[in-house]
Amino acid sequence: MATAKEHELTTDLDLTEYKALSFDCYGTLIDWESGISAVLAPWAREQDLDLSDEELLLAYADNEAAVERETPAALYPDVLAMAFRRTGETLGAPVSDSWARRLGDSVPDWPAFPDSADALARLGRHYKLLILSNVHRAGFVGSNRRLRGNFAAVVTAEDVGAYKPAENHFRALDATLPRLGVDRRALLHVAQSLFHDHVPAKREGLQSVWINRRHDRPGWGATPEPTEEWAFDAEFQSMADFADAVGHAFTAA
Repeated sequence: MATAKEHELTTDLDLTEYKALSFDCYGTLIDWESGISAVLAPWAREQDLDLSDEELLLAYADNEAAVERETPAALYPDVLAMAFRRTGETLGAPVSDSWARRLGDSVPDWPAFPDSADALARLGRHYKLLILSNVHRAGFVGSNRRLRGNFAAVVTAEDVGAYKPAENHFRALDATLPRLGVDRRALLHVAQSLFHDHVPAKREGLQSVWINRRHDRPGWGATPEPTEEWAFDAEFQSMADFADAVGHAFTAA
């Protein structure tokens, strides 16, 4: 399979044809890697583990995905705590209950990317905005205080009893679009994670935009490397770049 950097892009999307955008939140709008690292890094120092943030995220990524797959009804704070404990086992260092709770409770503290709130405000002038997120409701409420997004619909893992890349979020999306008066062909999915979002978007026949937040870093960070087929229709390095392209498209229309 071609790597993300080798993937050929479609560059002729008419961004004025769409009526709604569905967003992944964590990794796309919220900097979850910084949020997770803010807990894993001091724990690693306490355990005398000589590991960089990137090495810690790499150890963590597959554990979180496995917990989400094995316990789809668990709330996200519990997923984070379980994944942290498994990461400790992977690295041969214990994770106490207090450290596990610290990561589980940290979601509302995770920072937004600096461009997210402004980009959402600009995009909201042209589209209805939706969220499809692997998080619990309370966690997203905390994050949206930073994003200040006006979302027409919010679908979380708590709502659907599963975590992406499972299809549950996308089934809920299909049920939501008629209520919003949006044809499925007029929806564009916007996400950073190939594993969590672009794999199921391809499977569900949705067009998508890759926000390549890790364009300047090697590796996959807190996201597992995708093993199934994925696709996207355009790539931008940031939400600001995407909002700029949308603004130019509507100005020229």
